Amino acid sequence: MKINCKTDCGNAPRKQLLKDLNIAFAKGEVQLILDMLTEDVQWEMVGDKVMIGKAEVAKDLESMKDYTAIEINIDHIITHGKNAACNGSFLMKNGDKFSFCDVYEFENNTKTAGIKRMISYAIKI
Repeated sequence: MKINCKTDCGNAPRKQLLKDLNIAFAKGEVQLILDMLTEDVQWEMVGDKVMIGKAEVAKDLESMKDYTAIEINIDHIITHGKNAACNGSFLMKNGDKFSFCDVYEFENNTKTAGIKRMISYAIKI
């Protein structure tokens, strides 16, 4: 898989975590993703669904894990306090391309805090 990530996307612990998270999404690495989430995580896929709790998220991730990317582009990772955002694009094995923007809320301000909330915007292009 080809990974393109701008140089400003990995110079802080939270930026590196979000870079790793998005690469894990692209590769379908379900357990790695789950390890970054809190038990009561809330994931909203805007215009589609809202999942509450790690078990519900895990079920959805398992159903998507074979739909993996051959290329990921991470354009920006922005962090501030408990909040963060990441945007870029995925090129899937079947040729589909998606642009995405994810907004994250961490459970607290520590470097090891889990992701408590995700809001995902994805557009097929």
